[in-house]
Amino acid sequence: MPAKRSGAQSKRPQRKGMSVQEPHSEPPLSLERIVAIAVELLDAQGLDGLKMRRLADRLGSGAMSLYWHVDNKEEVLDLALDTVLEYRRPPQIAESQDWRGEVVDMLEDWRASMLRHPWSASLLPRRALGPNILGRLELLSKTLSGAGVTDADLNVAIWSLWNYVIGATITRASFDLSDDDMAAAQQRLTRLSQHCPTIERSRLLLDNDWDGAFRKGLDFLLDGLAPGP
Repeated sequence: MPAKRSGAQSKRPQRKGMSVQEPHSEPPLSLERIVAIAVELLDAQGLDGLKMRRLADRLGSGAMSLYWHVDNKEEVLDLALDTVLEYRRPPQIAESQDWRGEVVDMLEDWRASMLRHPWSASLLPRRALGPNILGRLELLSKTLSGAGVTDADLNVAIWSLWNYVIGATITRASFDLSDDDMAAAQQRLTRLSQHCPTIERSRLLLDNDWDGAFRKGLDFLLDGLAPGP
């Protein structure tokens, strides 16, 4: 999947290491603070809520001051996305020889990160891949390779797991039915049981064990990746 970068580069002076202090602004403007407030805006208002002037207002600065640190909104999105996808590998995982446990921890953490920031799952396939997500993919590739997945199958394995995590996250984040809504949907399905007997019997529309379904589905995928005897 090619990485993409949108937006023209500005001709601002290269002063990313400097803080710009606006009158009556506390604390000073910095790249780290811009990204942190951008994440807060995205969490609260979604992708449509991130506007450079709105971001500047939240920072207590003038909009033009942002461009001492970032080129444009597209760069803010790239940085915000990569920030929320940082993976802090637990020490016990790093010391373990259990490749499967390491992959499960990595992917469950990835899903949890995106559920905390629901805008990230839909944004990720459309953005440049930053160092944090590339680091995740490298660690995942290295772990699978060490477990015996051949180079010929490695890309298929990575993209299969990527698709699974992204799909599961988007479905969970967008599936917003109340218990009453789900019960009503199941009742409608019961009335149509002659057409849909299997999913009616399994009570598909009442199954809301999202975490359990994610982990079990991941086990199915990893079973297929496990090296043979």
